[in-house]
Amino acid sequence: MGEAGSAEAFTRAVLRHRADLRHRLRDMFDALGFLEVDTPVLSAEVVPEAHIDPILVRVDGLRGAEAYLQTSPEAHMKRLLAAGAGPIYQFARAFRAGERGSRHDVEFVLLEWYAPGTTLDDSATLVETICSTALGTVGIERLDCTAAFRRHAGVDPLTATDDEWLAAVLRLGVTVPHGHPPTADDSFELLLAEAVGPRLGHQRPTLLEGWPVSQAAFARLDPTNPQRALRFELFVRGVELANGWEEDPCRDELRRRIDAANQARVATGRSPLPVPARLLAAHGTAMPRGVGAALGFDRLAMLAAGATSIDAVRCFTSHDA
Repeated sequence: MGEAGSAEAFTRAVLRHRADLRHRLRDMFDALGFLEVDTPVLSAEVVPEAHIDPILVRVDGLRGAEAYLQTSPEAHMKRLLAAGAGPIYQFARAFRAGERGSRHDVEFVLLEWYAPGTTLDDSATLVETICSTALGTVGIERLDCTAAFRRHAGVDPLTATDDEWLAAVLRLGVTVPHGHPPTADDSFELLLAEAVGPRLGHQRPTLLEGWPVSQAAFARLDPTNPQRALRFELFVRGVELANGWEEDPCRDELRRRIDAANQARVATGRSPLPVPARLLAAHGTAMPRGVGAALGFDRLAMLAAGATSIDAVRCFTSHDA
């Protein structure tokens, strides 16, 4: 009886916690003029990324017979933007193969939003409001990526050579997966995960801004400094909580970066992914400039509950679903 009662109490508490968090965030976005949207979880297209593997499924009756569970709602939300949706947000199911840990799982929830006509300055205000609404924090720190890496890793991410990156990794005792010598981008990601990120966001949420161009993803480059991308990541209590950027609406630039992502996949033994033709077609004159961002809702719920694992704030995991 005791165990059954305890399990029931846990279930109710988790469901209530997540529902309350969603309710408060929905009220906030709705009050700011955003529309909540739904986009497909299953699609013949997926956005190719160098280090994220989508899950491929076979579907009877579907033209082509193969489709992907979406790694994020990015592609479809951007197509909505190009069709004139205006500011939009979504609590979206996302899927990524091989990801399982205290802050990762194969299936998870993203809170993703797009705000046409806005800049990173506008996003800082919005992110501050999100953190205040969900976590009760006050204020936000905006920290330049170069300053953070110099302070916590002893390396300048905009100018470091391969040897300087490797020296920083070795000096800080960062574990290199599979023992292969890391590239500069590998070193950046390893140091961010193990040396820089865990030190951020402890006094107040931290926006890490001004990323190296090699880490731009689909961000617009800084017109005042071509070495920097207009990208940010949000850290709270050492946890990477969100990432976003000022979007580059140029179709040719998107294609170039997709090709680069596929080349990186091949270089690391992954298969290239099909070019998302519908997403490319949406770019160009119809695609508004603005900021898009994705926030890990399960991680947000974890932080709001004072927990150390997303499993503490979910009723199901990929192991018991």
